[in-house]
Amino acid sequence: MHNPVRPKKALGQHFLRDLDIARRIAGTLDDYRGLPVLEIGPGTGVLTQFLLESHTAENVTLAEIDTESVDYLRRELPEPQPRIVEGDFLRMDAAELMPGDGQFCIIGNYPYNISSQIFFRVLDWKDRVVCCSGMLQREVAQRLAAPEGSRTRGILSVLLQAWYDVEYLFTVDENVFNPPPKVKSGVVRLRRNGVDDIGCDPALFRTVVKTAFGQRRKTLRNSIRPLLGPKPVDVPMEGLRPEQLSVGQFVELTNIIASSRS
Repeated sequence: MHNPVRPKKALGQHFLRDLDIARRIAGTLDDYRGLPVLEIGPGTGVLTQFLLESHTAENVTLAEIDTESVDYLRRELPEPQPRIVEGDFLRMDAAELMPGDGQFCIIGNYPYNISSQIFFRVLDWKDRVVCCSGMLQREVAQRLAAPEGSRTRGILSVLLQAWYDVEYLFTVDENVFNPPPKVKSGVVRLRRNGVDDIGCDPALFRTVVKTAFGQRRKTLRNSIRPLLGPKPVDVPMEGLRPEQLSVGQFVELTNIIASSRS
């Protein structure tokens, strides 16, 4: 499609120009045909056009904050058109975007400046979001998929991997965007792993992970001390740093902390 929309730096817009890459990203949802799809930040519809080849328009919803892009999409997308919701995705709830209580997928070429917030929102909606894929800054994408022991492992790595199987799929160079970003991009896919109960209090689990990585240079012996209750407990992994722990070990640590408080 012809692109008259001006990229806006304040919105973190870098419009993808490479149609083959857009087709590959849309293809990450091929296993979920028939499920509703929410695309975040469609911009000029480069990814949208390929989603509409594999998903019916009535099953596709677009969330776009940029009025100029919304006007362009409504003018240029073929009929029948997907539903377009104008506004800030981070201020919307799941019921507003995807009415009902059924499962759906999320996809997008995510603005770098809000990509982490988007994935925290996916966590909030984990009971409905069965797959989430898309493109973001390469370092952030790699961090989401980082296994235990990796220096790049962080809060979102552990929280997402508790509920999703996370794959880093491929790298995208800077020169396929308008304007080109200063960093490379990466495409990831999250598939719901079927876990309904991680084996501990989910709210405390999130607190433990955030607290541990909040002082990632310290061993757990020091970083989790404020979370422990008055009851003496043995913490087998207290000599490790947070990036060394698996999801299962964080679950074990959460239960130890809960026990010390009881």
